[in-house]
Amino acid sequence: MEKLIACCGIDCSVCDARIATIQDNNDLRKATAEKWQKLYNAPNIAPEMINCTGCRAEGVKFSHCSQCEIRKCADAKGFVTCGECSELDLCQIIAGVHKFMPEALQNLKQLN
Repeated sequence: MEKLIACCGIDCSVCDARIATIQDNNDLRKATAEKWQKLYNAPNIAPEMINCTGCRAEGVKFSHCSQCEIRKCADAKGFVTCGECSELDLCQIIAGVHKFMPEALQNLKQLN
């Protein structure tokens, strides 16, 4: 499977939200919503919110994407991903993602 790398480096191709959207799988939407409620301390995430084709792909996005500071920053700088930014290793905007998902940082570094 080819990787679909988001601005922050997360591989959207293996994200449950994208998989649920592509497969129109309501059971996976429900399971993902429950998992994310606990993982992100976000009790308001509902199964019907789990719709996303990927950060940089055409189509529907998860509601957080419109508020994502990482995505806003990359767009403002004219970057496709944060991997293009010379401040990547020191960036505090993206640090939280990479702390919990170090593979996202590796994905970005492998793009260049």
